[in-house]
Amino acid sequence: MADLVYPPIIGAARTLFLALDLRMNVVGAENVPRSGGAVLVCNHVSYLDFIFAGWGALKAGSRKTRFMAKDDVFRHRISGPLMRGMKHIPVDRSDGQPAYDAAVRALRSGEVVGVFPEATISRSFTLKKFKTGAARMAADAGVPLLPMAVWGTQRLWTKGRPKTLTRRHTPITIIIGEPITLTPEDRPVMVTRRLRAAMTDLLDRAQTTYPDSPSGPDDTWWQPAHLGGSAPTLEVAEAEDEKENAEKAARRAAAAG
Repeated sequence: MADLVYPPIIGAARTLFLALDLRMNVVGAENVPRSGGAVLVCNHVSYLDFIFAGWGALKAGSRKTRFMAKDDVFRHRISGPLMRGMKHIPVDRSDGQPAYDAAVRALRSGEVVGVFPEATISRSFTLKKFKTGAARMAADAGVPLLPMAVWGTQRLWTKGRPKTLTRRHTPITIIIGEPITLTPEDRPVMVTRRLRAAMTDLLDRAQTTYPDSPSGPDDTWWQPAHLGGSAPTLEVAEAEDEKENAEKAARRAAAAG
């Protein structure tokens, strides 16, 4: 099926990037396969990460990425038609098998499928625990894993902070690592450990080479604690996530009752 929606969305994104003078830096372009399926695996620090991760693959290898995203986004009256038009893959968290099967079919047909293995945004801006789905999909489809790290996107819109979508001159770093090729003997858990280690290195590199620093004491929120920022530690962030999830579950139970 022809891509009728993706090209104009790309054009709109390019126009926005230029209007905001975002200082985009894509590193590792040579690692994007020019053809064939691949599982693009990215860290998650912003609600906009799928745009910038997709931009990295597009700029590096002219590859359109089909992201896996929660099905709520597909039910929205505005984002839903766009997500479906770009052939992204809806994920029902109560039954993820149909999404998994759709992703494997897309990979086998030569598509790049985008995955955020942390599942949700990291409040600590460090890597959370990874799910093994990306490794299992790559193994089932016989395609490589493509690790990626994005940084700077959290300054535009992240969890628990007001969005600043008109913020200008923000540096955005996108680093693409070497593909990880699987063998039939590889176990998903071990591959996921290798993947997380590779992405830890990429994220460390993106953070330590980032060209901007906080402008003052009130601007350290977007820096992780281990680099002197005021973002919560991973342990504190996980506790906040658990509290939020419990509150959501309580609201759902109250609505159902």
